[in-house]
Amino acid sequence: MASTGGWFESVAEAQRRAKKRLPRSVYYALIAGSEQGITLNDNVTAFAELGLRPQLADRPNTRDLTTTVLGEEISFPVIISPTGVQAVHPDAEVAVARASAAAGTIMGLSSFASKPIEEVVAANPRTFFQIYWLGSRDDMLHYLDRAKRAGAKGLIVTLDWSFDTRRDWGSPWIPERLNLEALLRYAPQGITHPRWTLSFLRRGGLPDLTVPNLALPGKPAPTFFGAYATWMQTPLPTWEDIAWLRKQWDGPFIIKGVMLPEDARRAVEIGADAISVSNHGGNTLDGTPASIRALPAIVEAVGDQIEVLLDGGIRRGSDVVKALALGARAVMIGRAYLWGLAANGEAGVRNVLDILRNGIDTTLIGIGRASVRDLDPDVLYIPPDFTRGLSPEQARQRAQRAGIAPEPS
Repeated sequence: MASTGGWFESVAEAQRRAKKRLPRSVYYALIAGSEQGITLNDNVTAFAELGLRPQLADRPNTRDLTTTVLGEEISFPVIISPTGVQAVHPDAEVAVARASAAAGTIMGLSSFASKPIEEVVAANPRTFFQIYWLGSRDDMLHYLDRAKRAGAKGLIVTLDWSFDTRRDWGSPWIPERLNLEALLRYAPQGITHPRWTLSFLRRGGLPDLTVPNLALPGKPAPTFFGAYATWMQTPLPTWEDIAWLRKQWDGPFIIKGVMLPEDARRAVEIGADAISVSNHGGNTLDGTPASIRALPAIVEAVGDQIEVLLDGGIRRGSDVVKALALGARAVMIGRAYLWGLAANGEAGVRNVLDILRNGIDTTLIGIGRASVRDLDPDVLYIPPDFTRGLSPEQARQRAQRAGIAPEPS
């Protein structure tokens, strides 16, 4: 079935519609990766190196896509990864929460989100709150207490962020506040993208660049860059700090950003319940291999002691199947649902989730498996050098051939 005005049939189509609808600066903030974009591109292209082994007969007539993550049963193995300041649509994280609740899965909410945690939990009671090591320990306790009182089901601690804005294709200008100077500078983009602009104006104004979930008692919510400045001034955490944080949270605890078996083992030691194999979507140390390349070694090291999730590069249902076959319990998605949100709001997010769900189902048919819980490496063709990754030049050339390399400014 071909895409229509209100529906699209692939994540790639959602991205094309998002690019058309969004002001250039907003769109480029979504596709951004650090420096050359080597890691950003390898996250996507690595999946193409994994082949699927088809089965012709005796295939299952029904398939079970359900699984559990940290005691939560979800309808299919895809979770919303936390992403900050979702200025692609006025409803932002609340729309994503509603869509993920309707799809029967977990919502990850960034501490840098544009909507308060209370509103998001009301839209999806299975919300996991994400936090960085930011500010004093008393500040951290305040953020955790608010999340608990709001009803957050779990905590995601992100350790791999460096907010690297050095990009060979240029970084979009993002103001700290939407003051008169910023409005004048953005005016040409707003005028040429009237649907995006009007969608916000009808709700009372342009995007609010404050982060309400990082407000401290007696102080207004900081701006994104104000909170970022606090993060920059906070000494980087030790494993002792993370162990302390674990003791302060009495629910499910996920560490996000694991790319090495030794870090996975430390996560087990401090009592984490799950880890996310992730390189922050290529937005941190460029030259890090794709997260899917790091997955097998981490599963081998700790897969029998902790739940392992995979975050990075998921664009279709077959990618999900490949990640599960290599040992992931479920995957987390970021850019894919943001493109859906930009393209068509809450319905666009549901559209993306349906695309992935249907892609998982049809892939299970093709490989002759009845359940996502039955997946193992035997369903894949795995190149001998897959986990060794690519050289930077090879990754760049492969991305260009695939047509997904960052566009020059």
